[in-house]
Formats: sequence, structure tokens, C-alpha cells
Amino acid sequence: MSVDQRPADTPPADAPQAAPAPSEGVPAQIKLVLGVLLVAAFVMILNETIMGVALPELMEQFNLTAATVQWLTTGFMLTMAVVIPMTGLILQRFTTRTVFIAAMTLFTVGTILAASAPVFGVLVAARVIQASGTAVMLPLLMTTVMTFVPADRRGRTIGFITIVIAVAPAVGPTFSGFILAQLTWHWMFLSVLPIAVLGLVLGALKIQNLGETRPVKFDLLSALLSAVAFSGLIYGLSSIGEAAAGAHTPIPPYAAITAGAVSLALFVLRQLRLQRTDSALLDLRVFRSRSFTVGVVMLLISMAALFGSLILLPMYLQNVLELTTFQTGLVVLPGGLAMGLTGPTVGRLYDKLGPRPLVIPGSFGVFGALALLTLLDQASPVWFVVVIHVLMSLSLSLLMTPLMTSSLGSLKMELYSHGSAVLTTLQQVAGAAGTAVFITLMTTGTKESLESGAGVVAATADGIHTAFLWGAGMAVIAVAAAFLVRKPAVDGQEPALAAH
Repeated sequence: MSVDQRPADTPPADAPQAAPAPSEGVPAQIKLVLGVLLVAAFVMILNETIMGVALPELMEQFNLTAATVQWLTTGFMLTMAVVIPMTGLILQRFTTRTVFIAAMTLFTVGTILAASAPVFGVLVAARVIQASGTAVMLPLLMTTVMTFVPADRRGRTIGFITIVIAVAPAVGPTFSGFILAQLTWHWMFLSVLPIAVLGLVLGALKIQNLGETRPVKFDLLSALLSAVAFSGLIYGLSSIGEAAAGAHTPIPPYAAITAGAVSLALFVLRQLRLQRTDSALLDLRVFRSRSFTVGVVMLLISMAALFGSLILLPMYLQNVLELTTFQTGLVVLPGGLAMGLTGPTVGRLYDKLGPRPLVIPGSFGVFGALALLTLLDQASPVWFVVVIHVLMSLSLSLLMTPLMTSSLGSLKMELYSHGSAVLTTLQQVAGAAGTAVFITLMTTGTKESLESGAGVVAATADGIHTAFLWGAGMAVIAVAAAFLVRKPAVDGQEPALAAH
């Protein structure tokens, strides 16, 4: 309904929208906002994963070493780690429309700058600008769903978010491999630019202000501690694999991890003090919810397994089975598509059955897939890898939508933005940790096999076997935790673990 057609008692178009009751459907305005947010998030996450295949070409064009060109992905990841913890405060202080336009503007400007970058330094700066916008989008999307979608419809809605989270990373390497086979690396950015501009225009025209803002104080010390803590942890964990392989890292991994851990401890103490006056940068009272805490633990294990397998499978396919980069992208594509396309179905099942009937078989499936990955060797057929990866992806689909929905749904409404920020931040840390653990175990196993006289290919296969074996052991924790998951109460709340 247009503004000049509304009845006299209808609020203005830019007035905050009220959250619907559980028995109501999703209002058309909320559907429109969610649609625009989903498209924007898909483009942003796709952009996050397209650079890996292009790094060799960029090394040649800019005459760079592998350690230097890696800053295109490292810089993006570190920026995400710095910005995401602040989104809890950002989403409370500013309106949905303001946050969306700011995020899409940053992403669009970064994309234009990257597509026209004359030197490597400009390209890195462009990636940082892109990451600044990307970091806000998923928490904004999750908070909008939790605030404005009725509790009995959240599962299917978050199922669509699973498409974004799963399909975009799966499509990224295949998409960039296709682009690079035909065009220059500039087209990786030019091809997503029209969609980014369209999303920005649609958002500016169609998105109204949802919810109410409040003047939350900004604590500079918390922001600084958060930046050092999460960037230190993610950088350090991400560098462990490189150091284990003998590569030089600008900052020793354990120094970065130590600085990050100390800063994190100080950050937690600071938040516990500030949340007494509702002025914390990241409100840690979300962990008083049992469902949130259990869900976060399971999501961390799942994300570690996902990122660990995503980094090792391409190595296995290229270094052991000797497939090309493009063939590797095609092998992992069915799993990503299966995970994303089953998201809405899993969401509808969650709305009917609750999380436990989905999470328990999902956790067993992840364990089974990791156990099957230990069987891979030099003679394994490619179809077997595809089947295992599809099993892993379907199992993760059974986990992610129910865990995100039940975790955030167990919180009080005023903690949704903080819960989304915590969840997204820790997923970044878990991804870095999973990559570090799997790469370190693979490197150690490969080195031991080489020392025992095995050939390079056979030793690499042995190292990957060792990593997946430990990964299957990690998955046992998720299987045990799955039996503790429960659906939040009908109103989306549950009793806290401790009194407020």
C-alpha cells in the first residue's frame, strides 16, 4: 500500500514495524526486506570465496610471493573479525535501512575499486572496504528474521539463509575458475558489480525502517580489545598451517594467538562490567541461555569440520588425484548445492518437529562422512569423493538451520542482535581453527610419512588421512551434544541459566 493510499490510522511508511504475533504470517514488507537482504548477502559471500583460484594469476601479474598475495584473503578475514563483534551495537543504534544502505555502499565502492585497481595495494584496500560491508550483512539478516518473523515460521526462513551460507562458498571457486578461463581477474568483480548496484538501489527505494533504535553508548576500549582479540586469534590460527609447512609468516602464529587470547580475556571482563548498565559492545548474557550455548558449541564444531574439509578436499583432489582447479570446483559443487537447496525443507521440518529429530541424525552424518574421508587414497574414484562430500553437506544442512534457529530463538528479543554478532564472530574463529587444525595435522602426517620413505603423493594422502581421522574424533563431541539440543518455548524464550 502506498503512503498516500493508507487509512488515516496507518503509521507513516518510515515508522518502525512491529514484530508479528506467532500466529500471523510474515508481512509483505518483511518479505521484501528479507528478499533484498538475501540477495545482497549471497553476492557478498560469493565475493568472499572467489579470490582463492585467482591468487596464482595475481602473483604473476603483480610479481608477488605467495605470502604477500595471501593478504587479499587474510585482510578480508581480519576486517570481518574486527567489524562483526561491533554489529550488536550497530544494529541497536541505527535503523535497518541505514545499516543496509551503508553496508551495500561500502561493498559497491570496494567492488568498483577492486575492478579498477592499478596496483596490489589498492586491491587489498578494496577488499578491506568490501569486507566492512559484508561483515554487517549476515548479522543484520539474522536479527531481522528473529525480530520480525513469527516463531513458528523461523525455521523455513532461516532455511533460505542456509542457501546463502552454503551455496555461495560452493559456487565461488567454480565461478571464478570459469571467469579466469575466459577473461581477466578484473571480471570477477565486474560480474558482481551490477547485482551489487541493483541491490543498493532496491534497498534504498524499498526497505523501510524496521524496529526501534536506542542510544547505546560506544565503548572505545571494548572496540580496541575486540579488534586485537578476534583478529589476533583468527590470524594466528590461520597462520599455523603455513608455519607448519615451513612458510614464513610476518607475525609468529603463537604470538598472535597469545595476544588474541589475552585481549579476549580482558574483553570478556570489560563486557561483564558494562552489561550491568546495558552498554556492552557484545552482551555476553546470551550465554545464560542453555539452548544458545549448546547450539553455539555444535555450530563451532560443524563449522570447523566444514572449513577443514573444504581446505583439505581440494588439496587431495589436486595433489593426490591430480585434477585441475576447475575439475576440483565441479567435484565440490554438488555438495554445496545439495546443502543449500535442502535448507528450506529442513527449515519447514524444524517448524514441525523441532531441532532434535534433525540435529541428531545430522551429527551422526557428519561423523560418518569424516570417517569415510579417512578411506581416501591414491586409487579412490572421484565419484566416491562426490558421494562423501554430498553426505557431509546434507548432514551439515540438518545441523545449521535448526541450530541457528533454536539458539537465537532461545534469547530475549533485546539480545537478538548480540546473539547474531556472537554467532557470526565465533563462526569465523571456528572456521580459522578448523583450517589450522586440519592443515597442521595433514602437514605433520605428511612429514612423518615422507621420513618413513613414502613418495610425495602417497605421503600427502597419508597426511590427509591423519587429519580426517582426528576430524572424525572431533565430530563425536557434536554427536554427544546433539542429545542436549531442544526447541525454545513457543514465545521464543526460555529460562535463563542465571538470573539477570
